[in-house]
Amino acid sequence: MSADGQLRAELIRAARALGAPDDVQPVIERPRDPSHGDWATNLAMTLAKPLKKKPADIAQALIAELRLADAGVAEATVAGPGFINFRIASASLASQLATILERGAEFGRTATPHEAPVVVEFVSANPTGPLHVGHGRQAALGDAISALLGHAGWNVSREFYYNDGGVQIHTLAVSVQARLCELAGAALVIPEGGYHGEYIVEIAKSYAAEHPDDALGGNLDAVRIHAVNALRTEQDLDLKTFGVTFDTYYLESSLYTDGKVDKTVVALNNAGHTFEQDGALWLRTTDFGDDKDRVMRKSDGTYTYFVPDVAYHVTKWDRGFERAINVQGADHHGTVTRVRAGLQALEIGIPKGYPEYVLHQMVTVMKGGEEVKISKRAGSYVTVRDLIDEVGRDAVRYFFLMRKGDSQLVFDVDLARSQSEENPVYYIQMAHARLTGIFRVGEIDVVGVSANRVQWECLAEPEERELIKALLDWPRLVQGSAEALEPHRVANYLLETARLVHTWYHKCHVLNEPEHIMRARLVLAKASRIVLQNGLALLGISAPDRM
Repeated sequence: MSADGQLRAELIRAARALGAPDDVQPVIERPRDPSHGDWATNLAMTLAKPLKKKPADIAQALIAELRLADAGVAEATVAGPGFINFRIASASLASQLATILERGAEFGRTATPHEAPVVVEFVSANPTGPLHVGHGRQAALGDAISALLGHAGWNVSREFYYNDGGVQIHTLAVSVQARLCELAGAALVIPEGGYHGEYIVEIAKSYAAEHPDDALGGNLDAVRIHAVNALRTEQDLDLKTFGVTFDTYYLESSLYTDGKVDKTVVALNNAGHTFEQDGALWLRTTDFGDDKDRVMRKSDGTYTYFVPDVAYHVTKWDRGFERAINVQGADHHGTVTRVRAGLQALEIGIPKGYPEYVLHQMVTVMKGGEEVKISKRAGSYVTVRDLIDEVGRDAVRYFFLMRKGDSQLVFDVDLARSQSEENPVYYIQMAHARLTGIFRVGEIDVVGVSANRVQWECLAEPEERELIKALLDWPRLVQGSAEALEPHRVANYLLETARLVHTWYHKCHVLNEPEHIMRARLVLAKASRIVLQNGLALLGISAPDRM
């Protein structure tokens, strides 16, 4: 049992001995100020009402009742109105490093997976151009959220949903057609709202090479199919370069060809939540919290965007995903209530908060102190590939994940390229490389380092205690990040843990120390290396042995 588990169990026993209810559940947390101790609890204050005593008196009684040594506690003190601070004995604290060595790559994963299925939809970019940096942030977020949920025991399916029809795809086709005409010697006339990037020229050239009998792109359906395939292939290559893969690709067109959109509209009609007005079919989404009712089918017979969205989410539910998470840009904020209202109006048992949304803000790219807005190839925006080519995949992933998704993100290219302590991903990877270097310089096989015959009390320096506590907090950090769907917590944890590693590395020598000290510090070095590897892997970032 972990130190906090032992302490919680002993607190429960002591509280019951004082007359607390049998269902008492103490909360123990890290004090904000490490000088106050290793753990703190407000249990005495929560027991004040049932025990009808002052919190400070209860705190003193709890300390008197606690078998401190059984919980590995060296000291317990009362603070403020009744908080109890605990300082764990160094040997008891350090001995838990054995669990890290034992579990290795599995340390941080829940030991009892519940295997409930969850689908995480992200990126879902229409195939009308290369992936921009907003798609990149979404790819990093969605992939990291999926990894967190997997660590927390969920059976995760990553899904990419894309539109292979509609107005934007038609505009793509006629934009390629215009470039085909230009290649054939005609004047270039890009349609209104058309696409101007160099990639359109590339698609036109590849189409002309494959269809020499249609040099002007008269067969617009063939042009559309070719353009969509070309851009889907490019997007997949960019995602592969970014280290992101999907389990399922879902086509919007299939919702129409399989009759799922029509079936959804019929079901909404039958549920009694629709009405006709001005030749259009409306859904009373205001019955389900929307600010106004929404048009489902326009007067020209075509459906609005949210109807296939509702039908698509019905397929998620029907495929057994009782939990669904959508990672999307903040510009999708308006669809949240709309889609949920549509699903509620169907009255088929889908819960009110389905699906869950993680909305992210866009990215501003800075280089040389100035904002970068245009990519020559894309025509009007910076692409994910631009950033990867500039700074590498690891830096792009970390920078996209280091801030909470709903906060604005400034991507500083110069910082991401720098090999300095100011560059957070470089700083974290350097910590891992330094740890690995200890074993390389000492010609010690890291695999052979074990917790056997270690004198744990040797790891008593303040820098060692703080590092050990951080390492032991990793599983709790993963669980909390998974519950909140916030991978930025992992990025921040890695940065802080790297700082602790660097501080310990400079203060506490490992090699050429007495045998018992070296043995203990080698275990700490190995445990630190494992946790950094596990955290970086969760974010899809490499852990180099040399820098």
